[in-house]
Amino acid sequence: MNIGIWLERAARAWPERGALCAGVAPVADYAGFDRAAREVAGALLAQGVAPGDRVAIFMGNAPEYLLALYGIWYAGAATVPINAKLHAAEAAWIIADAGVRVVLADAARCDALAEQGIAAQAVTRDKAVAEVATRAPGDLAWLFYTSGTTGRPKGVRITHRMLVAMSLAYLADVDEVTGEDTTLYSAPMSHGAGLYAMVHVLRGARHVCPASGGFDEAEIFGLARHYGRVHMFAAPTMVKRLTARARVSGETGEGLRSVVYAGGPMYLADILEAVEVFGPVFLQIYGQGECPMAITALGRDDVADRTHPRWRDRLASVGRAQSVGEVRIADETGAEVPSGEVGEILVRGDAVMPGYWQNAAASEKALKGGWLWTGDLGRMDTDGYVTLQDRSKDMIISGGSNIYPREVEEVLLTHPSVIEAAVVGMPNAEWGEVVVAFVVCNGALDEVALDTHCLSQIARFKRPKRYVAVADLPKNNYGKVLKTELRGRLAP
Repeated sequence: MNIGIWLERAARAWPERGALCAGVAPVADYAGFDRAAREVAGALLAQGVAPGDRVAIFMGNAPEYLLALYGIWYAGAATVPINAKLHAAEAAWIIADAGVRVVLADAARCDALAEQGIAAQAVTRDKAVAEVATRAPGDLAWLFYTSGTTGRPKGVRITHRMLVAMSLAYLADVDEVTGEDTTLYSAPMSHGAGLYAMVHVLRGARHVCPASGGFDEAEIFGLARHYGRVHMFAAPTMVKRLTARARVSGETGEGLRSVVYAGGPMYLADILEAVEVFGPVFLQIYGQGECPMAITALGRDDVADRTHPRWRDRLASVGRAQSVGEVRIADETGAEVPSGEVGEILVRGDAVMPGYWQNAAASEKALKGGWLWTGDLGRMDTDGYVTLQDRSKDMIISGGSNIYPREVEEVLLTHPSVIEAAVVGMPNAEWGEVVVAFVVCNGALDEVALDTHCLSQIARFKRPKRYVAVADLPKNNYGKVLKTELRGRLAP
């Protein structure tokens, strides 16, 4: 099934319902959204795009993004969304690797790609297609390129079946969506925010792109008040920024109904403060490009609960398996480990990729025995709640003992002088590795105070042996800390 038919159905059911907005300005109702997507599909077909071809989208958040996305699907092609923050040279590599037929871009990125010898064009329209192209559930719908923190990014093959499974799991395990809701695209539409467009189309909700084209705290608060019942996807760093702005400005988050956070570690201290400021509006999901948004979920009740005997443990977790998949914690042989023990997180189900794009070796490494090996370490309690430890490559082994950086980071972030922290291992002749903490402080770094603070909460062997004050932590375009770069700073 072509997931684009959800827009066709929404247009038939609610033709006059508001669909696309730029800031507070209406752009199209659902009938207009459907008509425009058909015209974009017509323009692509007129240029020779055929079912199964790849069409790239390289633009900032705007209503035209959704016209491009659904126009591509209506034509039977697959979309290759490229993060708008990437350099044109990085985008050019993705375009070449994906074998893209047409590149749709906004004006600034058209010019940047031209300097790389890539011809791109604006979203254009032609004679509307009469029918949505037929696609099989296993056909490619979305070719997602990983963030590439090490080496070249890999193309994840996301099928129509995966997008359907992910969207229905949202309704089953994460949150409800109605025609009274508004989804706000303040995070990149090439990533998690855009992946949630489909479920909001299915239910006929409104889609709003901020006039700024991105993330601005004051603008988000204003749009939430204007529309009410606003849903948004946010990286943990965005949640932290919203909370900090609210503390200063007195904002209450009026109109924010649901904030789904994912894409990086949400530290316990940060979500505790966010719930204190905004109330029970937060939900968490855990996923990867290889199983987009659909591994586990932590509902708003769990996030807001302060009565369960283990509420802190649950709040620090990423929730329980979503209904479209199975999750297990395994050792290096694939055998399930006992409850509470740390192992690699494995998942299988209809939301898991069939493999990487033209990369058999990477596919064989990630998909073994019918399971996706996520590369993430975690543990599962007897109630099924999964707690992430770290990426397997980030675990520190010092003196033969495993140290999970996130555990140390969680402690550091409870110190009042610490704004951000990232912990990595540094090679050491005696211990194998020692713990080093890169810290962003709101004043001078006090190593004695931080050391005392750590020793009051974690074992001595886990505490940092060195603290490095930094103005900020290096992050990729999705807000994830680049620990490879931090380890590089420690190289002799």
